[in-house]
Amino acid sequence: MNYKSIHIGALIKQTVIERGIEISRICKFMKCTEQEVNEMYSMSSLEIEVVLKWSKLLEYDFFRLYSQHLILYAPIKKDDSEKVINNYKSSLPQFRKNIYTKEMIDYILNKIDTGAMKKSEIVERYNIPKTTLYKWINKYNSIK
Repeated sequence: MNYKSIHIGALIKQTVIERGIEISRICKFMKCTEQEVNEMYSMSSLEIEVVLKWSKLLEYDFFRLYSQHLILYAPIKKDDSEKVINNYKSSLPQFRKNIYTKEMIDYILNKIDTGAMKKSEIVERYNIPKTTLYKWINKYNSIK
């Protein structure tokens, strides 16, 4: 899975095919025509409410794809602006940024195994602590 460029329509279409959901059920649930469904498949981005409906229908959290993108490609900045942000009180729920899924770990370890990136590059680019990376290497290489 390429988290850098997410084509949500193609991913939804792939999931529909894998799950074998009939177009009539989709149209009824989404309250739209077959043509509108096919248009959604071709779109690289969709409105949040539409993605939420697809997530419910297909029983898959499509939003997590975007969370993975943020974790991989929007590392936390280590400067004075972070202090201002951390002191800001928001009414929105705060989530931990460093939640790594199995897919992300596999993706990162694959980069090391194929020689595409060095360990130091992984640590720098994705802001993953060195100790965490080495724990993953020890744990998941022993499983292989």
